[in-house]
Amino acid sequence: MEHVAYVVGVLLLASGLVHLTILTVSGGSWVGPLSLRKPTTFGLSFGVTLITIAWVSSFLRLGDRARAILLGVFTIACVVETALVSLQAWRGVPSHFNTETTFDALVARLLAAGGLTLVIIIAVMTLASFRANAAISPSLRLAIRIGFVTLFSSLIVGASMIAKGMVLVFGGHRQAAYATGGTLKPTHAMTMHAILVLPLLAWLLTLTAWNERRQVRIVLLASVGYALVAGVVAIRNIAGLALSQMPIAAIGIVAIGMLAMLAAWVMALSGVARSSERP
Repeated sequence: MEHVAYVVGVLLLASGLVHLTILTVSGGSWVGPLSLRKPTTFGLSFGVTLITIAWVSSFLRLGDRARAILLGVFTIACVVETALVSLQAWRGVPSHFNTETTFDALVARLLAAGGLTLVIIIAVMTLASFRANAAISPSLRLAIRIGFVTLFSSLIVGASMIAKGMVLVFGGHRQAAYATGGTLKPTHAMTMHAILVLPLLAWLLTLTAWNERRQVRIVLLASVGYALVAGVVAIRNIAGLALSQMPIAAIGIVAIGMLAMLAAWVMALSGVARSSERP
């Protein structure tokens, strides 16, 4: 199942890139519920996430059958979400919060069901990441746990956006749902990919000659940096502030967070380079 997930992930990435190319060449709009931006971002995000989950889940203490089932359902959900969003974009109608026809309502419900499925699977994997596992290093275990917790929070944010939009739709405020249902997208996007950034960094550190204590410190440095940036993005997002309205202190915190992540990656890459030079 892992190999299937990798192949499907690559195909989803290809779908996102194709839509990105069409959007760029055609000069279409990058905003609004009818934009090809949606199949672009869904293809790229779900492609990266599926490949990441297929890789990271191999480090979890899960039985082969349980992992195959979870990964299989996760793969199907990723495909369904991306395919339905792409279908509606090409039909020229909104994908989310659209209940104007029976078919559109069915698509909206399937998207909601797919989102719930993703939340459940990631919740199970998050819990599994906290099971004792001596087969992986403490730094990698830490990175995976933080990554899964952050990803789970991202999916909760996504679910809350869908719930908010559907409440507005059922209350007769469809246009308000289109306009405000996705207001937490920056927070959703920022918290989604820690599951790739942190475990990949921890895996690179296992290729160095450094002791485990040093590796854990570097992972913690990157994790704190990521948390600072994500925290400021979330606060700005919830407060409804434009980038030009951000306080100097908030900008400084983002800068510190980004520098912390950059420093962690530079140290990891330099450590790998030095290790490879040794006879």
